[in-house]
Amino acid sequence: MNADQEKLYQHVEFLTTLRPFRNYKNLASLEEVCVYLRNQFSEYGLDPINQPYMAEGTEYKNVIATYQPDKPKRMIVGAHYDVCGDQPGADDNGSAIAGLLESARMVAEASPEIDYRIDFVAFCLEEPPYFATDLMGSFIHAKSVEQDRENIIGLINFEMIGYFHDGKQDYPFPWLVEHYPEQANFIAVVGKHEYHEFNQKVYDLMRVDADIDVQMIDDPMIEALASMSDQRSYWRLNIPALMINDTSFIRNPNYHQMSDDIDTLNFEKMAAAVGATYKAIVGF
Repeated sequence: MNADQEKLYQHVEFLTTLRPFRNYKNLASLEEVCVYLRNQFSEYGLDPINQPYMAEGTEYKNVIATYQPDKPKRMIVGAHYDVCGDQPGADDNGSAIAGLLESARMVAEASPEIDYRIDFVAFCLEEPPYFATDLMGSFIHAKSVEQDRENIIGLINFEMIGYFHDGKQDYPFPWLVEHYPEQANFIAVVGKHEYHEFNQKVYDLMRVDADIDVQMIDDPMIEALASMSDQRSYWRLNIPALMINDTSFIRNPNYHQMSDDIDTLNFEKMAAAVGATYKAIVGF
């Protein structure tokens, strides 16, 4: 099933044109995102709920929509909707929320016959000052499902999936050049080697007939970089988790800048990345 480029654009356009910017200080903008998310999930025939929680005296919320809620086994698909500071956050993380919504639409429309539920979760407070704390929305959600850990297949986390070009791909370590593509036009399955079996399964499912080059990175040498998003919250509770990522700031010079705007994204590649991820979401 193919992802819709126009719908992806629509979602990113909404998120990047919100003012004030959707950071932790601007509660009205965060609430506008939550309303938008709930409306989209409802339009797909899914029943969204809020997962409210308190962070230093202020209420924030995750938004959750579930396909086949009566199934005991569970796949979690996530993305965070807040931004770092005052900037539009097209790639970080508008692209990922667009991917989350589009994959939910695709699942709802296709109605795949699978033996597990799929929880689509939009997280708040991934960015500083709450990054790597117990107040990340992803940690709140992970704690809420921890008691059902035996039934959780894992988390597939969208994190920056929209920036591609045909120039040189930069790498943080020289030895990576020997193992990964020279051009910055691939999407990566990035995980922790401890959960290699889960990472490998997602990678194998994504790359079949994919319209984009899919790579997998779960070497222990880059674990610190691999932990720089919401998947870290699930690792803390021994739940398999990975991110679908365009290599983030290693590739994208607009990271956490005002220049991270919609015109810098490649929606054809983004749609291909979402289409490939869809096969993993429903392939277990």
